[in-house]
Order: sequence, then C-alpha cells, then structure tokens
Amino acid sequence: MATLKEDMAHFTTLASIKTPRVMRAVFFMLLAAIVITLAFLIYVPWVQTTSGRGVVTTLSPNERKQDINALVPGRIEEWYVRDGSSVKKGDPIVRIADIDPQLLDRLQAERGQMELQLQAAQSALATAQIDERRSRELFEAGLAARRDYELAQIKVADMQGRVAAAQADLNRADTNIARQSEQIVRAPRDGFIQSLNAGDAATYINAGDVLATFVPDGAERVIEIFIDGRDVALVRPGDKTRIQFEGWPAVQFSGWPSVAVGTFGGRVISVDQSAQINGRFRVLIAEDRSELHRWPEERYVRFGAVVQAWVLLETVPVGYEIWRQLNNFPPELPVAESTGSAN
Repeated sequence: MATLKEDMAHFTTLASIKTPRVMRAVFFMLLAAIVITLAFLIYVPWVQTTSGRGVVTTLSPNERKQDINALVPGRIEEWYVRDGSSVKKGDPIVRIADIDPQLLDRLQAERGQMELQLQAAQSALATAQIDERRSRELFEAGLAARRDYELAQIKVADMQGRVAAAQADLNRADTNIARQSEQIVRAPRDGFIQSLNAGDAATYINAGDVLATFVPDGAERVIEIFIDGRDVALVRPGDKTRIQFEGWPAVQFSGWPSVAVGTFGGRVISVDQSAQINGRFRVLIAEDRSELHRWPEERYVRFGAVVQAWVLLETVPVGYEIWRQLNNFPPELPVAESTGSAN
C-alpha cells in the first residue's frame, strides 16, 4: 500500500484532478431516480381494466324507441300531434278514414243480416230438437220406425252445425266492424313523438304502415358496451365500472379510478353468452346507486348517446401491468378463481 502511494505521488497531475460537484449531484440524482422508479414499479398498485365503447339504452323493449303503426288501411284524415309533441297514454295521434265512407254502414247492415240468419238457424234447431224428442218417444212406444228416429237425430246435428256457422259469421262481422271502428291511433303510454313518418291528409296507408316514431318517458337507462373476447371471461355481474358519457367533460386514469374526474359509477348486470358478429361481447351496465355522484339527467345524456366504460378488474403492481401490456397478456384472474383452477 505504501509503495502504491509513493508511486501515485509521482503523478501530480492525476492527483490534482477531482470529481466535479455537478457530476456527483447528477450521480446521486440518477441513483435516487432509479430507486424511486423501482419502488414505484414494485409497490404502487394499479387497477386493471377492460374497456369498451357503446351507447345508452334500456332493458325493457317497452321503454325503447318504437314505431306506431296503422291499425287499418285507409287515408290519413287528421293529425293531432307534430314532431316533438308530448303525449299521455291514450292521447289521439292520428285519425284514419276508410276510402269508402259507407263501409262501416254496410258492415253494420251485413252484421244485421247475419244476426237474422243466426236467429233463423236457432229456430230451426229448436224445431228439429222437438221433432227428435217426439220421434224418440214414438220409437220407444213402438209406434215409429228406428229410421225415422235416426233421421231426426241427423237433422238436429245438421241444424247445430248451421247455428255454429251462423255464429262464426256473426263473430267475424263483429271483428271487421271493431277493426274499422279503430280509426283513431292513440299513444301507448306517456312519452313524446320524435317524428311523423306518414304524409299529410288524404295520404293512403296500409295496415301496419309506420305512422310515427314514439319515445316513452321514464325509461330506466343502462349502458350497452362491447368488449374484446380475450377479456370477457374476467367480467362478471356485479363488477364495478367507470363511465364517461359523450359530451361530458372527464379525465379518466385507467389504473387509478379513485382520482378520475367527470366519470360516473356503474355495475355490470349482464354479460352475453355468445359473441356478436364482429367477435365482441355485449356487456350491460346499470347505475351504481351507492355512488355519491349519480348519472347526469336524461336531458344531458339521452338514449343513444355514445359512452366509454372501463370495467374494474384486479389490482396488481404497476411493473407487472407494464410487463403484461408489453407481452400482450390478458389481465390477471381473480385470486379465488386462479386458486380453484390450480386445484
């Protein structure tokens, strides 16, 4: 050691060189950054998510946008509403008149004729039943032949068939009258008329033609999103979600939902068992009523509005999540499921 010091004493220039303070500061800063980064990657938690885009919809078909159809053929005589009109259940929407103004009167006259035919058939049946009863008494007394009694029975059966046919014709006439009487189309429930799809007065329409588009009031909103098939096995009913509505200002941190701003809570209520045509799976999300901030009012987020939703999965270290993303691996399975599968 002494010899080394004596040798180094000859190198006066080398001995005079010292490490600059700036370099020392840079070294300690880099060392601290590496340590902090490693600690961040190992100890900071990250909430895994699977995301999807979709729209605002509703569960019940009765609460979705629907078409109002013509019940009978004819021509439009009068509209009671216009685009955007609010209606209550039973309010008239449009009145339809038949092309033949005398059709209803003729149907009533035809019904009267069929009613007379029914009465005549019933009278003939009553007479045939009397004859059949008299023939049976004579046959039992030995005063009439069996053939006469059997012919009387056949006549009763024939009259019963005529009565049934006349009754069927009368019912059919009543049905036609009832259909032609339903000339006023009414609102099925409270809501508003989004658009009128038929023409003005004197426009001819067929039964079943779309007259207007109706949107009900008070429908319960849910979110319909579509996620990748790689992640669908990890999504279960009851999982929490974060939702960003179209046109609603929001800042979403995928791994730290607690610091997200402008997003709203939801819970998964259903996951499709089979994929759509494009290979993605539909997930339905309802409002999480335990959240402090409720979903915006319907006038801000209407049906059909586009949404982006994140389903919250497992919590893992940040370093693991970066490694998973780089390798394109699926998210982590829940602990209970992964343990069960291993057993």
